[in-house]
Amino acid sequence: MKNFKKYGLLLIIATLVAFAAACGNGSSKDENAGDNNDEGKTEQTASGSIVVSGSSAMQPLVAAAAEEFMAENPDADIQVNAGGSGTGLSQVSEGSVQIGNSDVFAEEKEGIPADELVDHKVAVVGMTAAVNPNVGVEDISKEDLKKVFTGEIKNWKELGGKDQKITLVNRPDSSGTRATFVKFGLDGETPAEGITEDSSNTVKKIISETDGAIGYLAFSYFTDESVTPLAVDGVEPTDENVQKGEFPIWAYQHSYTKGEADGLAKTFLDYMMSEDVQTGLLKDQGYIASTKMEVERDAEGKQTKK
Repeated sequence: MKNFKKYGLLLIIATLVAFAAACGNGSSKDENAGDNNDEGKTEQTASGSIVVSGSSAMQPLVAAAAEEFMAENPDADIQVNAGGSGTGLSQVSEGSVQIGNSDVFAEEKEGIPADELVDHKVAVVGMTAAVNPNVGVEDISKEDLKKVFTGEIKNWKELGGKDQKITLVNRPDSSGTRATFVKFGLDGETPAEGITEDSSNTVKKIISETDGAIGYLAFSYFTDESVTPLAVDGVEPTDENVQKGEFPIWAYQHSYTKGEADGLAKTFLDYMMSEDVQTGLLKDQGYIASTKMEVERDAEGKQTKK
């Protein structure tokens, strides 16, 4: 009987030890399962809606980025409108849109409270004069470019081209593309009267269909041979020459927010500055990554090496 009790006690102790070990193993499995679940989780997708407006030169880029972003974040809605840099700056200042796109610094636009806005330089765009392919000119000095746009030179034969009357095609005063071209292509001189169009696409169409026509476009519009981009003072209008600071007509593509960006606006702007967009989508859309520039400019137009 004594031995039986002894064996019974040992059996109970062994059972308790086994039970404790089993509990410990179960606990460990649960903890590991939790770790595995954490590792398998993806970041929460963005949601909500915002409106972006402004620069027509930026619209193709921002619209393409928004489309890709929404494909990855189906609960997010980003509406992209054009209207010109002045419109974008005015609307973001008023709070009617969350992001205002502009080819120019907010400080350059009269009536815009620039101190209330935060600048996000998402890209750079090169611009140059564009001519009808039949004018017979592919390179022009800056001095002659100014004379053409101020009306002093009226026929392409004066520049060694065809005997064709020069027809000017301008953008309206609210256009950031116009402001950039006037500031850096014409050294601030006011263009003479000509055809005025709101859209860069329309400007390109008119130049391509009008003998002797000249206007100005962002590099992203030179996708075919319907118009000819002009070199300036022998410097070709290329991304590389803009990046090095050798081609003079370029501008930042600014995305402004009223105060620091937050919510979906911040998430989208972070996406615009991501490596994938800066090295992929920008180039595909004909823009230059702001992170690749070897020079920088301030609101007064002063250019310095980085």
